[in-house]
Amino acid sequence: MTVIRPDIFPPGITAAFSTRIGGVSPPPRGMNLSFRVGDDPVNVRKNREIFFGALGIPPGQVAVPGQVHGATVRRVDGPGEYPETDALITSERGLFLCITVADCVPVLLYDPVHKAVGAVHAGWRGTASAIVVAAVEAMHEEFGTTPEGLIASIGPSASACCYSVGADVATRFPPSFIREEGGDSFVDLKGVNRSQLLNSGLRPGNVELSLYCTISDPQLFHSYRRDGANAGRMMGVIGRMA
Repeated sequence: MTVIRPDIFPPGITAAFSTRIGGVSPPPRGMNLSFRVGDDPVNVRKNREIFFGALGIPPGQVAVPGQVHGATVRRVDGPGEYPETDALITSERGLFLCITVADCVPVLLYDPVHKAVGAVHAGWRGTASAIVVAAVEAMHEEFGTTPEGLIASIGPSASACCYSVGADVATRFPPSFIREEGGDSFVDLKGVNRSQLLNSGLRPGNVELSLYCTISDPQLFHSYRRDGANAGRMMGVIGRMA
């Protein structure tokens, strides 16, 4: 199994992004971690067991949002599935927050002062609605988090090289994050999320940006844009052990 671990978080924080490598689901799904793509639930449970086990995460200590491509942020204090939300935050030790992606931007957050974490699913709709800004604000309201003390990792996702959108979507983002080529518009969703975090008050050195593109690397990543209904889903996860 292959996982990608952010470099920016300190010891005591468990954080990782899964890949498509190492699962038991039949090809092309492999390491699929979602129950919502038509995969056999037995395979998904085994894949989650492998993924969480490799990270030392108890499978019963995971919180997962029921994502709807919105901008709702929810504080959680225990494991389970939380419907109709795309970002979770917590200050509970030993609770691990997950988000599910296959091109959308996964953003993991950690407040080392107030010992709080967040996990954000930012598709183009969530990005256009500034869900990462909402998550930063929610952490401030719930835990006293200050943006200048917050640490963030923006994980593997669709990149500006490959993520083409229609004109109606392109107009939702600042022109500086749109690349025009051959009559098509390509949006830099990772760059938009980074900009939103910086504008919220995070320090540039506290924001890590993955260079991996899920669309252009079929060996390593699932991609809905590339594979459609055959695509599995990956996870980003974060929690603190102490």
